[in-house]
Order: sequence, then structure tokens, then C-alpha cells
Amino acid sequence: MTSTYEPVPTSDNLSAEDIVYKPEPRPHGFLGQGWRKPLILALSFCLVSFVFYKAEWSAIRQLVDFGGDSTAQKPVQSPSDGTKPIPTDPFPTDPDIMTGNHKKYSVGYFVNWGIYGRKFPPSSIPAEDLTHILYAFANLKADTGEVFLSDLWADQDIHYPGDSWNDQGTNLYGNFKAIYNLKKKHRHLKVLLSIGGWTYSPTFHPIVVTPAHRAKFVESSIKLLEDYGLDGLDIDYEYPSNDEQARGYVELLRELRHGLDMHAQAKGANYKFPLTIAAPCGPDNYKKLHIHEMDQYLDFWNMMAYDFAGSWDQTANHQANLRGGQINAEESIHHYMSQGVARHKIVVGIPLYGRSFMNTAGPGNPYQGVGQGSWEQGVYDYRALPLPDSYMLHDAHAVASWSYDYNSKEMISFDDEQVGRWKGEWIRNQGFAGSMFWELSGDKGAPRDGMEGGRGKDPQPGNSLVKVVKEAMGDLDDSHNWLHYEGSKFDNMRNGMEPQ
Repeated sequence: MTSTYEPVPTSDNLSAEDIVYKPEPRPHGFLGQGWRKPLILALSFCLVSFVFYKAEWSAIRQLVDFGGDSTAQKPVQSPSDGTKPIPTDPFPTDPDIMTGNHKKYSVGYFVNWGIYGRKFPPSSIPAEDLTHILYAFANLKADTGEVFLSDLWADQDIHYPGDSWNDQGTNLYGNFKAIYNLKKKHRHLKVLLSIGGWTYSPTFHPIVVTPAHRAKFVESSIKLLEDYGLDGLDIDYEYPSNDEQARGYVELLRELRHGLDMHAQAKGANYKFPLTIAAPCGPDNYKKLHIHEMDQYLDFWNMMAYDFAGSWDQTANHQANLRGGQINAEESIHHYMSQGVARHKIVVGIPLYGRSFMNTAGPGNPYQGVGQGSWEQGVYDYRALPLPDSYMLHDAHAVASWSYDYNSKEMISFDDEQVGRWKGEWIRNQGFAGSMFWELSGDKGAPRDGMEGGRGKDPQPGNSLVKVVKEAMGDLDDSHNWLHYEGSKFDNMRNGMEPQ
């Protein structure tokens, strides 16, 4: 990959512009060294800070189009290729959206395997900071098209505190009961069953091109929605590999939309069960899609605006940049808009993890190997970042941040709080629908009882990125979820989990 980035400076020639944050304690005994030295240092620092503040503030204002006071508190690293004026957005803006009449979506993936080593049960979900939960993942059968749950013990059987072992009848427990009770407490919170994901996606290929398999897919997924108390469906098909599959994908969405509408009608429900997809941001994948035809059946698009760089590349680089590089979020989103997708249907994906590159000088440079990660090699949870003894750096033009350890030469590309604020303000000012996060267990938050520690797992100080982005975007959508599932196979779901 051809890079416009220069190597990260060494620890011997760092400037005030290069260092944004280093998590280390303030030296002891500073005031005991005499008054002249600290006074001179303080005056010098103020002068340097003022110069960089003026330059960086101008660049950041151009970048994000704040339209008001910025929440940025610290200078950021200037792009080494020089900040150029950001092109005028070529797409028309809906005036109603820009006046703030559309509240935002905050969408978070909840993974059913998160209850194990990650110690992230439904009770840890930050319901007040979300509007939608995408429950990941349901599996599917290639020979029939049937959709089924991937972990029955986690999904429907595990008993959480307060669940009785003496209930009569056939009853639902597990994650879905706990999440349904969250829905009752937080009426703005909707839950969509996410079907597929990277691991299960190859099974989509024979299903989407076979009408009988698509029909079984629709029937079985809607049955799961009714049985488990869900609000809608999310399709995560990664990815159609040819035009036959891409056209079959359109047909699957058409049949799902029709099936969900017929289900609501049969129930007598004055409610539209939402249908969404996880949308690729890599040109090789999104250019195969029939986006315009798909759009009419979708309530919103969850843009997977991450994994732009990783262990599959020859050079280290940013994995979730808005601009620059061979792949970026802005160009990808503009492609969808050029195919007719409205701004108010675009949800921008943000990673709650970082990708590691070892033995590198920084973005745009070769690397050798990846770090140990939190749960898989090369990938760290956001809650564990930045690692101790790392420096934080930013590229204001790309809208990207990364940590760097000058001893181990490990670079980790991840979105920190500053980038989260920038992206939240960008979403607000562009009139997009909101933000999406993969995945919630990676966020900073409350301590995890019983979770193993160690480097890459120990939590680091900071705020929830979901909350930071939410506050930058503005008010969240507060439309109500659906709570009535008279057709469920579970007795307690049919009676709304009320005591009998």
C-alpha cells in the first residue's frame, strides 16, 4: 500500500506536536527543584502550545465542520503530507435532518459467546446509551435454508440471578429472557436477531440462489423472532461472490420484508419489524451488490467501517479511518449514497477493538508480526487500550488514532475518545442515522467479576466509547419497541414474563 504517512518519530526526537498522551504518573518532587526552572519551562510550554493550538484548531475545524464549539481538549498530530482543504460534499443534504428533527440510532452488537471468558452478560448492556441491540449470531443450514440459534444454552437455557428453577410449563431463560426484561424497562431499546456473520456466511451462498431455501429462511427466522421476543432481523452476509448471489440477496431481502409485514398484519400489530444488514465498506464487496434494489426493503444500513487494515496487509495502517488510504469510510458511504441510499438510513460502524502491528515505524510502514491481543492474536479490546507505556497519536486528516510503544515498536490502530467525538460530530453534521459498534463486550465500563487479567485484558482508564459517540451525535431515537408475543412457544414469553 502506497502511504502518505511518515514514520512515527523516535522517542529521542519527540516534539510537543507528536505526543498527545502518555499514561504515566507525574514526576515526584517537581516543586522542590527551585522556582526558576519550572517557571521557564511553563512559559516555554505555553508559547509552544499556543502556536500548535492555532494551527491544529484551524485544521480540525475544516475537518469535522463542527458548526459550534469543539469538544477537543488536546492538540493532535498534524498529517505529515500537509492538511488539504476537505472537498465540498457533493451529495445534497436533507434540510429536515440537518435541523435536528431526526434523532439518532446507537446500535451495538451483543455476542452470545461474550458471557463466557469475557464475562459480559445482558445485565452489562448499556441500555441507556443504545437504541438497538444486534444479537449475534444465528446460524443457518445450507441444505434447507433453516435459521437456528447457535448456542441454545446461552440463548435460552442459562439461569441468571432471579430466575426460578421451579417454574411450571415450557419457559424461556438465558440471554433472551434477560434482554426481553431490558426491553420492558427501556422501551426505546429494540433487539434484532443478527443472522450469519463471517464464520457462518458461506452458508448463505446456496440459500440465496434457491427459492425453496429462501422461503425456509424467511419462515424460520420470523418464527425465532416471535418465539424469543425480538423486534426485527439483521442479515450479516459476508459476502456475495458473484452476480447470481447478489441478485439472490435482493430476493431474500424482498421476501423477508414481505414476511415481516405479513407477520405484523397477522398479529394485528401496528408495528413495523425492522430489517437491516451489515454492509461492506470494501469496494471489492460493495460493488457486487445491487444497492438500489436492496435499499427499498431495508430500514437502515449498518456500515462496517472498520478492518480497513490488518494482519492480511503488507504494511501497518489505520483500520477505521474516515479519509485517506486505499479504503476509507467516507468514500464507501458516498458510493452507497450515489446508489440512492438516503443519509438518514446510514449507520456508521465504529470498532470497539484495535488491530496490532509489531516491529513497525508506524502507519504506512512495513511490520513483522502482530501482538498477543486480548482474545485472539493481533486484536485488542478497546477496554484494554492504550496498553501501558504506549503513546497516543492522531491523524486529523484521516480521522484516526493509534497507540505506539517505542520500546517494543508495537502500533495498535483503534478509535480513542477524541476520534469517537470527531466521528459522532461528523455523523451529526452529515445527517447520518447514527453509529454501530462491534462489539459491546470490548467497551470500557464496569469491572468484570471473574474475568482473567493480564496484559491485553487488564482494563485501562477512560470512558465508554459508545457513550462518547452518543453524546457527540445528539439525542437518541426514543420510539417504542414491541413486547407482545402471543405466538411464542414459551409460556412466560406469551405472558410477558409476568409472574403467574
